[in-house]
Amino acid sequence: MSQIRVNELTFNYDGSPDNIFENVSFSIDTNWKLGFIGRNGKGKTTFLKLLMGEHSYRGSISASVKFDYFPYCIDGSMRELTASELISELRPDREEWRVICELSQLGEDADILYRTFGTLSPGEQTKVLLAVLFAGDNEFLMIDEPTNHLDHKARDIVREYLIGKKGFILVSHDRELLDACTDHVLVLNRKTIEVQSGNFSSWWENKQRRDQFAESENEKHKREIKKLRQAAKRTADWADKNESTKIGFDPIKEHDRFLDTRAFIGAKTKKLQSRVKQIQNRIEHEIEEKEGLLQDIERRPVLKLSQLEHHKRVLIELRDYSFSYAGAEHPVAEGVTFTVRRGDRVALNGGNGCGKSTLIKRILALTGAETDLPEFIESGICETASGLRASYIPQDTSFLKGSISDLCEQRSLDLSMYCTVLRQLDFSREQFTKDMGDFSEGQKKKVLIAASLLTPAHICIWDEPLNYIDIFSCMQIEKLILDSSPTLLFVEHDSVFREKIATRTIEL
Repeated sequence: MSQIRVNELTFNYDGSPDNIFENVSFSIDTNWKLGFIGRNGKGKTTFLKLLMGEHSYRGSISASVKFDYFPYCIDGSMRELTASELISELRPDREEWRVICELSQLGEDADILYRTFGTLSPGEQTKVLLAVLFAGDNEFLMIDEPTNHLDHKARDIVREYLIGKKGFILVSHDRELLDACTDHVLVLNRKTIEVQSGNFSSWWENKQRRDQFAESENEKHKREIKKLRQAAKRTADWADKNESTKIGFDPIKEHDRFLDTRAFIGAKTKKLQSRVKQIQNRIEHEIEEKEGLLQDIERRPVLKLSQLEHHKRVLIELRDYSFSYAGAEHPVAEGVTFTVRRGDRVALNGGNGCGKSTLIKRILALTGAETDLPEFIESGICETASGLRASYIPQDTSFLKGSISDLCEQRSLDLSMYCTVLRQLDFSREQFTKDMGDFSEGQKKKVLIAASLLTPAHICIWDEPLNYIDIFSCMQIEKLILDSSPTLLFVEHDSVFREKIATRTIEL
C-alpha cells in the first residue's frame, strides 16, 4: 500500500486557450477501489494518460507503483492473432497461466485464448483484456469504460469480477457498476477536485446536501447584500442632504441657528459618511462570503423535445417476425412480436449478437432512412405506419468529421438552436470551432443526441445512446424523456436508465 501524490498539476493541450488542470493537488491510495467521476471533456482520460506518462505537464506526480491501462490499443492486424498471441504482443511479461486463472474468475475457459481475437464477441474481448490487465504484479490499474457495448449478462460478470479486486481507478458512466465496485471516489467538479470515501450514490447524496446548503447560503447572502445596499444608499442620501445645509440659512425661518452651527453639521455629516463606509465594508464581506458557493453545483439545464404527432396510433408492428443473415445456418431472432404505439417507450433487451441493432436498422429502412443494413433473410410481418419519420442515434460515432456547422447544414438543423442544446449538454464554446473527429467519444454521442432532439420526427430510435456519456448528462436525458414522454424505441444496457425510462421491455 502506497500513495500517489499529485502536486500543483497544470496541463493543457497545444493550441487550447484553457487549462484542463490548473494547480491541482490531491493524493490517493494504491489500495483503493477508486471511482473516477466527471463530465465529458473534463479530463478523466487525459489524467489517466498523464499517469501513464504520455504527456508533458507542469507540477509533479509521484508514485512508487507502475501503471497499466485498459483498454489496450489494438490495431487491425493484431485482431487477426489468436488471443494467446495477442497477449504476447501486448504484454510479454504476462504469464499465460495467470491470465487463465483470471479468465476462470470471469467465467471463461482457457479455450478462448486459442480463438482469433477479432472473432470474439465484445464481452469475450473485454474479459480477455481484463484478465491480461489483472494478471500483473505491483501495478495500479486504470480501467476506462469497461462495460461499453456489453450486454447485461457480460456487465454482471464484469461487475462481480471487479468487486473482488482492488488497487484500481475506474472510469464509468454506469451508476450500478460504480456503486458496487468502488470504495472511494475522485470527482472532477466544475471548478474543484475532491476525493471522498464511499461510492457514487453516497457521494451524490452528500453533494445534493452540500448544493442545497450552498443555494440557501447564497440566497441568505443575496438578501443581506440587498438590505445593506439599501441602508448604504439611505445613509448616503442623509449625509448629502445634511451636508447641503452647511452654507447659507434664512435667519427668519432658522432663528435658532448661528455661524458656529456649521461645524456641528460637518461633524454629523462625517459620522454619517463613516457609517456608509462601514456598511460598504460589510457588503464586500458578504460578497466575499458568497463567492465560490455555487461554483460546483450541477444545475443540469432542462432539455426539451417536441415530437411530431402521427395520425395513426400504432407506429410499428411486428408479428411472428424472424430473420437470419445470408449464409447463416440459424436465425438471429425468430418469432418476434410486439407493437410500438404513440407514447410508448419500448426497450429492446438481449445479449450481444441477438439482432437488436439489425432489427432497428430494418425498421429504419422501412421509414426510408439510409442504413448499413446487412444482407439477410426475413419472414413474418415487420411494418411501420405510412409516412413515419424517425430520429436515429446509431452506436457508431466514427463517421463524425468536420465542423458542427457542416453537420447542421447536412441535416437542415438551425445552427443557433443546435449550439444552445450542446451548451445545455455542457459543451464549451471552444468546442464549436473544432473538428468533430477530435471530440471525445462522450462528446460525439452528445453531438448525435442533440441532432436527434432537434430533428422533427414521430419516433426516436436510439441504439445505445448512453455509451461514453457522463453520469450527469445521463440524468439530464432521463429527466427530458420522463418530462416529454416521447415515443421511443431504444437499446440501452445501462439497467438504471432502462428501468427508469422503459414502459415496456422486449426480450430478444
